[in-house]
Amino acid sequence: MRHTHFTFALAAASGLALAGCAPDNTGPGNEAARVTASANATSVSTYLILGTGNKLPSNLASKISAAGGTLTRTVAKIGVASATSSNPSFQANAAAILGIEAVALDAPVQWIDPNERVVEAGDVDEQTHGNDETFFNAQWAPKAINAPQAQDAGFLGTGVRVAILDGGLNDTHIDLAGSVDVVRSASFVPPFLFWQDVGAFSHATHVAGIVAAQDDGIGTIGVAPGATIIGVKVLHFGSGTFGAVIAGIVYAGTPISQGGAGADIINMSLGATFPRQGAGLAHLANALSRATTYAYQQGTTVIASAGNGAIDLDHTNNLITVPAQSTNVIAVSATGPVGFAVGYPFGATNFSRPASYTNFGQSAIDFAAPGGDFVLPGSAICSIPRINPPPPFITNFCWVFDLVLSPGSRRGFSNTIYFFAAGTSMSAPHVAGVAALIIEKNGGSMHPAQVEAALRQSADDLGKPGQDDFYGRGFVNALRAVQ
Repeated sequence: MRHTHFTFALAAASGLALAGCAPDNTGPGNEAARVTASANATSVSTYLILGTGNKLPSNLASKISAAGGTLTRTVAKIGVASATSSNPSFQANAAAILGIEAVALDAPVQWIDPNERVVEAGDVDEQTHGNDETFFNAQWAPKAINAPQAQDAGFLGTGVRVAILDGGLNDTHIDLAGSVDVVRSASFVPPFLFWQDVGAFSHATHVAGIVAAQDDGIGTIGVAPGATIIGVKVLHFGSGTFGAVIAGIVYAGTPISQGGAGADIINMSLGATFPRQGAGLAHLANALSRATTYAYQQGTTVIASAGNGAIDLDHTNNLITVPAQSTNVIAVSATGPVGFAVGYPFGATNFSRPASYTNFGQSAIDFAAPGGDFVLPGSAICSIPRINPPPPFITNFCWVFDLVLSPGSRRGFSNTIYFFAAGTSMSAPHVAGVAALIIEKNGGSMHPAQVEAALRQSADDLGKPGQDDFYGRGFVNALRAVQ
């Protein structure tokens, strides 16, 4: 086991919405500065505290106060806590507390690029229903992994719970309404609610739609359209602390009977890459692995995007990408065609082609899945027929159709807008969707090791035989996974 993406908005009713291509900020040249950025303008810093032996000392709040800080969050199940302080001696004082293993500065990290440029161009008609989804012809990605055939065989992921750890998720989008467990959706970014965020485009909603957009004759369809989504907000405008991500993982993996979300699967289409050197960064990575290991031990399959830096993680020994390379995490690389819409329906079908931006390396990648790409040259315009006209066609630059299409509007902006996007953010939820089908097929409860084994046994072995730099153990295949 083992980002940031590029978005384009699709015009849903009368044309297309287009967003600019903005690579994510997780390259090796800026992560260290980003992660180790010092205190904010008010000089109050946030710290992550690791207890010895995955346990926190008793009376921690009073001990933190005596050290010059304020305890703001405890994740007792893994012995991690968060605190704030403006005292320059706090880190040393807190580290001296008996039972504390380490104290690390937890400055906000830009896990997802917030600079998408989106132009709205229309909606899907909420009253328009048909035998298939409105934009199904433009959905090369689920077809690439044989998801429609798996659905035709009766597997929809029904009853499987998938937590989307991300920014604000639009539970009222027409393709997700009723599929989101609003009661157990939660935010770890106060004071915001789980659905709140910034901008017209919602990264979390796009990811959730790839997993579970409903089979309703509207818009698009997800890989597991019967799955239940849980929105777990750990980011705001693509940024957040390790502490928030860690708390979200533990909450998602904790059974409902113990106050958690009871997720069968956690999808994290987020990531940060930074040098392995430095005690502070090592402590943050260690705390994150405590969380992913806890979820694994609770029976939750944890899936993460591998990153968009085109980094060979086998031969860049000083870099680590998390959570993709955290313990007990399935890391997913991205593939995408070049020219899918050119001369539709006779365009490119090289859906398993490694995407130009994806991280790779046998030591890091477990599986590959559709993430889209944007390298088709030129400014030619292509059209693909809609299932439910009018208008009769989806029209945009030809290269836009090589991206992945899914719901993606922020709640309060629109409940009917769809977007094209590309990145390992988009490939990870395809694997989460296939995992949901596998869990449904096997009665609704599986250990993560069993889920990974089923993914491995059913994946298409591309590239070098066996484990491969780009494909890991293979390109996921939804139909084979349920046969």
